[in-house]
Amino acid sequence: MIATTIFLALILLLLVSVPIGICLGLATMIVMLFVDGAPPMVLLSRSVVTGADSFPLIAVPLFILAGDLMQQGGMSRRLVAFANSLIGHIRAGLAYVNVLACLFFAAISGSSPATVAAIGSNMIPEMEKVGYSRRFSGALTASSGMIGVMIPPSIPFIIYGVTAEVSIGKLFLAGVVPGIMFAMMFMLVARLLLRNDTEVVQSATEFSAEDVWTTFRKSVWALLVPVIILGGIYSGIFTPTEAGAVAVVYAVIVGIFVYRDIRFSDLPGILATSARTSGTILILVIMATAFGRVLTLAQIPSTLATSLTSLSDNPIIVLLLINLLLLFIGMFMETISSIIIMTPILLPVALALGVDPIAFGVILTVNLAIGFCTPPLGVNLFVASSISGVSIERLSKAILPFFVGMLILLMLITYIPAISLTLPALW
Repeated sequence: MIATTIFLALILLLLVSVPIGICLGLATMIVMLFVDGAPPMVLLSRSVVTGADSFPLIAVPLFILAGDLMQQGGMSRRLVAFANSLIGHIRAGLAYVNVLACLFFAAISGSSPATVAAIGSNMIPEMEKVGYSRRFSGALTASSGMIGVMIPPSIPFIIYGVTAEVSIGKLFLAGVVPGIMFAMMFMLVARLLLRNDTEVVQSATEFSAEDVWTTFRKSVWALLVPVIILGGIYSGIFTPTEAGAVAVVYAVIVGIFVYRDIRFSDLPGILATSARTSGTILILVIMATAFGRVLTLAQIPSTLATSLTSLSDNPIIVLLLINLLLLFIGMFMETISSIIIMTPILLPVALALGVDPIAFGVILTVNLAIGFCTPPLGVNLFVASSISGVSIERLSKAILPFFVGMLILLMLITYIPAISLTLPALW
């Protein structure tokens, strides 16, 4: 009865467009008030307090603020210039530059839509000048932007780490190899799509060691961000949460005093934007704590685990079913919300199958990251569409070849855990 009531209430509230953080809290409250045998209301208030009282959770607003400061501070433009100096001279090289720039920016933003916005606004107009269609450029940028939630510092990894109570530092390491693999796959798919395209011409720039050095010097402050953050975390100088604070201070100093693309008068607006984003996420996390506790007390995760394993005793089949479920959810729900809701439900199932919780965090995040590129939610598609001026429908068709590549890599990551676990094992 508890399970039926809480999920029915959640679905109905979502259908009437209630913000999902409020949905979680209201659905929990409805169960506590009207279902016999449900936990008392005091659990909701206690869960809200304990959910907010989390040191690792502070990393979320800090990295969001750091990402906004870095985006406004001109780092994306300089990263694009550096990537272009490396590989922009080859035929169809700007497609590779697009992916490489997304990889660079992912390592300083931790956000997929932010990566698409920052790189797309620079790359899509430049690619059009040398013959790329806006349809192709938009699809490539939307796809490559998903790397933003795999390369550390990843905000979804922080949320999963807090929810599943696993090491955020290990999660950051676990996402490095999958992130690089996705970048290489996007380059390969782009090359195959462009092999017979006579409209695309070589970039007007030629390779120049001097140009590489010049653009490197201009972008070095941006390139140092992941070195400082990850180096500090894995050397034990500071925790992931403290790394977020370091990133904010660094972004302010570089944006105002080094690149000078940020003025002191810009800071209130940047802070307000970051506060709105952070507030939305933190309300989700806090309300999901109570939601998750009700699910646990009602033994819903263990019941689901038993149901899934009863369908098949083959871990390959069960993991495939989990992937299909997550891909479907990713099409309709925002990534952070999905992680918060599905982690307490699916993690026990994964553990029962013998899946490492770090590896499952990568599987969960990659599945939901693909949702950034699939309608109807498809945040990356909407961002790329607004930049390129290409309709969502046309971008959705153009992204299909990249989507196939995503599914292939998802299967590799799911069934070859060493892809995710090799680097964390070294730490």
